[in-house]
Amino acid sequence: MDKYDFIIVGAGSAGCTLAARLSENGKYSVCLLEAGPKDTNPWIHVPIGYAKLFHNKKLNWMYKTKDDDGWINRSIPAPRGKVLGGTSSINGMIYIRGQKEDYDTWRQLGNTGWSYDDVLPYFKKSEIQQRGEDDFHGSTGNLHVQDHRDKHPLADAYIEAAVDEGYERNNDFNGEKQEGFGPFQWTQNKGRRWSTAKAYLEDAKERQNVTIITESLASRVIFNDKKAEEIEYTRKGKKIRISANKEIILSLGAFNSPQLLQLSGIGDKKTLNKYGIETIHELKGVGENLQDHINAPIMYELNKPFTANDVFHKLHVRIGAGLNYIFNRKGLLAMGVAYAGGFFKTNPLLETPDIQSLVLMHSSTAVGGAPHKYPGVTVVCALLRPESKGYVRIKSSNPADAPEIAPNYLSEERDRLKLLESIKIIRKIFNNKKISSYVVAEKYPGPSLNTDEELLNYIKEYSRTSYHPVGTCKMGNDDMAVVDEELKVRGIKSLRVVDASIMPTLVSGNTNAPTIMIAEKAADMILNTYKN
Repeated sequence: MDKYDFIIVGAGSAGCTLAARLSENGKYSVCLLEAGPKDTNPWIHVPIGYAKLFHNKKLNWMYKTKDDDGWINRSIPAPRGKVLGGTSSINGMIYIRGQKEDYDTWRQLGNTGWSYDDVLPYFKKSEIQQRGEDDFHGSTGNLHVQDHRDKHPLADAYIEAAVDEGYERNNDFNGEKQEGFGPFQWTQNKGRRWSTAKAYLEDAKERQNVTIITESLASRVIFNDKKAEEIEYTRKGKKIRISANKEIILSLGAFNSPQLLQLSGIGDKKTLNKYGIETIHELKGVGENLQDHINAPIMYELNKPFTANDVFHKLHVRIGAGLNYIFNRKGLLAMGVAYAGGFFKTNPLLETPDIQSLVLMHSSTAVGGAPHKYPGVTVVCALLRPESKGYVRIKSSNPADAPEIAPNYLSEERDRLKLLESIKIIRKIFNNKKISSYVVAEKYPGPSLNTDEELLNYIKEYSRTSYHPVGTCKMGNDDMAVVDEELKVRGIKSLRVVDASIMPTLVSGNTNAPTIMIAEKAADMILNTYKN
């Protein structure tokens, strides 16, 4: 049996970061285990390629939420990366950290070492900020964070319209404050996606103390007297075991980390008994506390052919966009999911923004489907701190079977009312002369829907996820906590969870950057454990 000091299961945003940091001093052998393939598909590296990968079963787990989930009472696609780099290889590349208050809340919940002041150094450590180093940004890390290589007039018009409506302008959502409207930065380098596989594994994979095993599905953690010692995985139909001298670290994300814990006998005893799994250690919180950003889309038809709709449907636009990207690494093929957006409050009495808006340069009523034939734009309003919570639970003892994902979207009335208010705010912005000159018509919800009841029915039918699941192995001290402040699984030796699932509460923004931060901090904690 092959032995390593550390076995990391899952080569996503957290796993790639951990593999690089735990191996860079040369003292420890590290094995990185990934269910998906290497990141050789060319569409991974072309930024707009995320649209091509939405239905790619080889690179995407293609999960869906429960059919009758929550208030919306329907299933929603919940894609997750199944490839080196994980979801950072198929996401929209927006770099957002969340609000200072998010992390201070973690600390207030009893998680020592996780306040904003504690985690800021790790955000900075990870970053190669194009704008340079300052109090909030680093320039010597691994993750390229860059501005757009060219501007889009509609994105600029959206910012100007919001400012004209009385909102603040903000050129750095990751700086002193988040509130306001402005441009997003992307995890790109010179017009190419900069996933964690590119950022952290490019150098690490050349080290003699790093072993990367792809296309291998982990089936369970094997314990000896509540100490994690081995991982069993399946590769090309064969079951293989590897052992860890020091620790096993699960970095499979908010869906798969709780799934693997449950398959291994860690979780709620009733759930485990249902599928004939022996309970190694009961932790009722495994798979619970699922939180995600749900959003309401508003779609407009435009009078200029400068969106991805036109690239998709018009050959000459597609050829031009392709040539612009090939020769300049610019244009719509180089874009992240949104050029611009804003963070605003649905109620002026709130301390911090509760909605994130993003201007998507395409429109489609089918999530991941073909765009409309007219030039279109979508503004999504994501609810930053939902009160509605759900769960992730295994549906069988077979590791290849998808777990049941039930986010319970919008089950709390206050969540619904905040999205309702956000639609009204976006409508006001789009009625402003700074952007209305580009608009032919509001297509969805459409001008005929105006009452609260009509708009709530629209939200019920058309709301989507922003693909930011967290919380299912939450960090904390209460009865539902799965890991402690050092991310060690409670009641188990030599086993940690390091990914977005440990977040006790959802951060106010995209989750890729915070997940990388978590892994950077975890690597330091792990290395400090074995310093002597």
